[in-house]
Amino acid sequence: MTRDRIRDRALGLWSALALLYLFIPIFIVVLYSFNDNKGRFNFTWQGFTLKHWGHPFANADLATALQNSLLIALLATVIAVALGTFMALALVRYGFRGRALADFFVFLPLATPEVVLGASLLGLFLTLHVSTGLVTIVIAHVMFTVSYVVVTVKARLEGMDRHIEEAAMDLGATEWTTFRKVTLPMIAPGVASAALLAAAISVDDYVVTSFNAGQTQTFPLFIFGATRQGVPAEVNVLASLLLIVVLVLMALNVVVQRARARRDLRATGLMPELLPGVERAGAAAGG
Repeated sequence: MTRDRIRDRALGLWSALALLYLFIPIFIVVLYSFNDNKGRFNFTWQGFTLKHWGHPFANADLATALQNSLLIALLATVIAVALGTFMALALVRYGFRGRALADFFVFLPLATPEVVLGASLLGLFLTLHVSTGLVTIVIAHVMFTVSYVVVTVKARLEGMDRHIEEAAMDLGATEWTTFRKVTLPMIAPGVASAALLAAAISVDDYVVTSFNAGQTQTFPLFIFGATRQGVPAEVNVLASLLLIVVLVLMALNVVVQRARARRDLRATGLMPELLPGVERAGAAAGG
């Protein structure tokens, strides 16, 4: 019994240290958004201040770069989710010639180095005489984020009971009505998770974007360029704001999943004491 207790505590301590190691860079980013730096560089602590939070968009170039990144992420996410969801449906629900090959090409961008992807796309755009810029960045981001969407939605579809859809069609619903009123609501948590993942990857991407950006400046490109002359503290502020937005969205997702689990339990008449366990299971499945 003592040995098991020591092992459990050691495992908990090891997990806490691993999480701390992962979160240290995030803590530093947030901490230095309050740094009262005197020069161009924001690498050494010089005092506490809130002035950077009062004017997070004081740097016009930084504000434009962030606006471009958010616009690109929005467009790429919408397109990738639409394409990836239907691709996942085709791969899970239908048997067709070349299905295994299509599945292979879905996973190929995930295993290909970003340098290779970026250089290949740049070569394609130059061959087709397409000017690089905002449009080519969106195309590039859709190309590698759609794989993440397919994998995420596919996992959700494989765990879904098809008898519910068959029952809807037996009652007279068309395929489109069944998808809109039955399938889509059931896979909605997976689709939402895929959308958040695609948006986060798009905002974060530097390598592929740097090959296909042209004169367009994004948030990661601005930060990389600013490291040579001095990173303004507003970068830390905007990064912290993005982190806060992500945390709020994650919290909302947990609340929605728990409310949905509670509603389903009430509808099925299960005992109230089972709610906490089912809520945790529903939140885990939705995440």
